Amino acid sequence: MAESTPKRKIRDSVFTNLFQEKKYLLQLYKALHPEDGEATEHEIADVTLKHVLVDADYNDLGFSVGDRLMVLVESQSTWTMNIIIRALMYLMQTYHDYFRRTNQNLYGSKKVKMPKPELYVIFTGERKTIPNIMSLSKDFFHGTRISIDAEIKVLYQENERDIIGQYIIFCKVYQEQRKCYGNTREAVTETIRLCKDRNVLKEYLESREKEVVDIMMTLFDDEQIYKAFENDIKQEAAKNKAIFMIQKGKIAIDEIAEYFPELSEEDRKEIESQVLQQV
Repeated sequence: MAESTPKRKIRDSVFTNLFQEKKYLLQLYKALHPEDGEATEHEIADVTLKHVLVDADYNDLGFSVGDRLMVLVESQSTWTMNIIIRALMYLMQTYHDYFRRTNQNLYGSKKVKMPKPELYVIFTGERKTIPNIMSLSKDFFHGTRISIDAEIKVLYQENERDIIGQYIIFCKVYQEQRKCYGNTREAVTETIRLCKDRNVLKEYLESREKEVVDIMMTLFDDEQIYKAFENDIKQEAAKNKAIFMIQKGKIAIDEIAEYFPELSEEDRKEIESQVLQQV
């Protein structure tokens, strides 16, 4: 019986931790909507999903202000167009929760009231050719008309004047310090020092420095765990393929090392034992 993939343990990132505070969430909203100078913290409602689908996947941030429903997804150093689908799924689940919370009947004759959706992705890697706007129809269906579409604005600019740009700068500084110091506490503390010196997220970092260090060190541990898990999966796949090829007569047992150099001597002995038992 195949082993099931372990559930991912969801922990705070600096992104989610930062915007748990409404004063920073308000700054985020005003960076997105500078024309709305009257919005207050009291108007903001955090609607970040606690879990989505059966694999306990989480979105990064969701909140509403007045008649707007905003869903943000963070993409760190890697890019994928699949963010569009993830954001759409998060939005639908957020709407589901909204209708349930407001006691609106989707099966009744009365038209329900719903806030206007806004989808964003915050990208902290190298931009290169990443677009400003992505959409489901354009990027997955060559621009043809489809029954449902989703448009996402990509936020990527380093700007010390607003909290989104400051967060992106923080991530870029962090990436550079990891190159210098590796996955170490020094990389984290140096990132915090440099950002405070530049007045980047300074108030947040000064008030929560120990918490930020703990979060980032925990993420280092998680990375190591998942790298080890991925390596185990690759090794198991290589062993299964080697057994299959031997059974089909495509390679001999003594050719395992030649065709599968990633397998250890212990792995090769285990394969040989399994093959001989099946003969």
